[in-house]
Amino acid sequence: MTLDLTLPIAYCWDAVALVWLAGYAFTKRTVRTQPLGTRLFHIALLVLGGFLLGSARFSYGWLAYRFVPASDGVQIAALAAVVAGCLFAIWARLTLGANWSARATVKAGHELVTSGPYSLARHPIYTGLLLAVAGSALAIGEWRCILGLLIIVFAMLIKMSQEERLMLQTFPGAYPAYRQRVKALIPGLL
Repeated sequence: MTLDLTLPIAYCWDAVALVWLAGYAFTKRTVRTQPLGTRLFHIALLVLGGFLLGSARFSYGWLAYRFVPASDGVQIAALAAVVAGCLFAIWARLTLGANWSARATVKAGHELVTSGPYSLARHPIYTGLLLAVAGSALAIGEWRCILGLLIIVFAMLIKMSQEERLMLQTFPGAYPAYRQRVKALIPGLL
């Protein structure tokens, strides 16, 4: 029998959700945003990926096969990834402050944030969330979770491209230099 870390992992995701919900009250007014079609496509992909990852309804056929053996070591590694990813995403969200939005946007008085986690990655919220999603997938260990993770990565890449476009338009001098210094997701790699 292996450890069941379902509740601790769920509590980590609950903490992320609470920080995001509380942060809505403190965001600046939106000036420009991504096109609605792109936004809806991005959301649809996130929902599909989330359902694959989090719903046992998809546990049939090859999607139910395990890609990793169930063991306490795997569960502990998975929990560590979820905790680290959620904490990193929360740190990035708090650092971004009132400039944050659930959509790719430019806010009134938007500032280019390059400190804290933004000195490590241009999109550290996504870095943290993807690490937490990967940890969640590892904890469940079924192929449906890998498929869900890949769909979520694709959705985040779409949103990142929209954010990059808006930041280049908003900060035509500073953002290209920032892009040269700081990788998008993984410090020193990607």
